[in-house]
Amino acid sequence: MSARDLLRANDTRFAEVAATLSEDEWASPSLCAQWTNHEVLAHLVVGYSCGFGAFTAEMLRRRGFDPANTALAQSRAAGRSPDDLLDDFATLTDQPSGLGRYFPRRLLVGDHVTHELDILCALGRDPQIPADVLIAVLNTQVAIPNPFVPAYRNSRGLRLVATDVDWAHGEHGPRVEGRAAELVSVLGNRAKMLPRLRGEGVAQLAARVLSRRTVG
Repeated sequence: MSARDLLRANDTRFAEVAATLSEDEWASPSLCAQWTNHEVLAHLVVGYSCGFGAFTAEMLRRRGFDPANTALAQSRAAGRSPDDLLDDFATLTDQPSGLGRYFPRRLLVGDHVTHELDILCALGRDPQIPADVLIAVLNTQVAIPNPFVPAYRNSRGLRLVATDVDWAHGEHGPRVEGRAAELVSVLGNRAKMLPRLRGEGVAQLAARVLSRRTVG
């Protein structure tokens, strides 16, 4: 399956899962610092639709990438209900605009899966993301440096092993074990998921994650 088809299929599946959340669940905190689940959903819509000029202007106004990212997500969430945002997301899945037209599809799959985990894991829901999607995300994370997700840096020198799918990375180094979704989340700098991992390499991975906290 091409990266474009994988992204579209995963977005469609995510939208079906997201449609089951209650009003209280949308208002609950996510794994993203400062963001509710509603704002995470708004961030996904912003990522698919915001133009380069608008985002650059917000960065200049807010004096940084993370503050701009947060402001745009919060502003979009304030003006659109979760149901409205899900409608927007469904449209943008087929016809992305703004930056969403140009961002590499392989990286977008990882971004969207990480944010799905931000929502579901914060709610204590067991994510049902297909194994092939998780493997594709992990393979991309450890192979391609991404300025927005420090997974490439976090994985260096470690032996990573998924316990629920057929995936491993690194032939040498301290071992880190966990479910594939947990590895995706921690490699994406979600410190709250660290206690779910095992192995002598967890302390080294934790030091990297905690040294650079990620917003969104």
